[in-house]
Formats: sequence, structure tokens, C-alpha cells
Amino acid sequence: MKDVRLMLGPLSVVAMSGTAAAAPTKLKGHHYAAEAKVSLATARQAALKARPGTITDQELEKEKGGSGLRYSFDITSHGKPYEVGIDARSGVILENVAESKNPD
Repeated sequence: MKDVRLMLGPLSVVAMSGTAAAAPTKLKGHHYAAEAKVSLATARQAALKARPGTITDQELEKEKGGSGLRYSFDITSHGKPYEVGIDARSGVILENVAESKNPD
């Protein structure tokens, strides 16, 4: 029985940590994916490292700044909404700000 508990411990941690990162499975703007050099998974990791919380929305969009193509993540952190932008070609964090009262 001891071996079973040792095996379940790490699995439980992985499952619990995956919950915080759980997010929409669809990507708005997926038609731009061929132009991105950074994968959605890598961009999500970078966004959550910059602003720990729960991703509630994700989009790949053309927008000024950086290379002009960015992943945009809405993240709820400590009960407040934030927007984190990751350049889809370089992986650079372009934006990490509290959402305004009139989000995009």
C-alpha cells in the first residue's frame, strides 16, 4: 500500500496544478496559428508565469506592438481580471495589466 501512496502523491500534485491552468480549449484567431513561431502551450506557460491565476479566455490576434501577432490571455488572479499579451513570434511578454472596466 505504501508504494501506491507514493505513486499517487505526485499524480495528485499534477492534477491539482493543472486545475489552476485549466482554460478554454478553443483559441479565437486560430487561423493565424501558421504565422506563430511560439506554440499556444508555450505562450500559456509564459502568461501564467508572468501572472499566476486561471486563464479564462485566449486569443491569437494581429495587434500593434512586438511582431504584430500576439497571444492575448485573460487571467483571473486573486479575484481580479488581467490581460497578458505574449508575442507569438518571439515569446516576449508585451502586456501584463489589470483589465479596464471596458475590456477589448
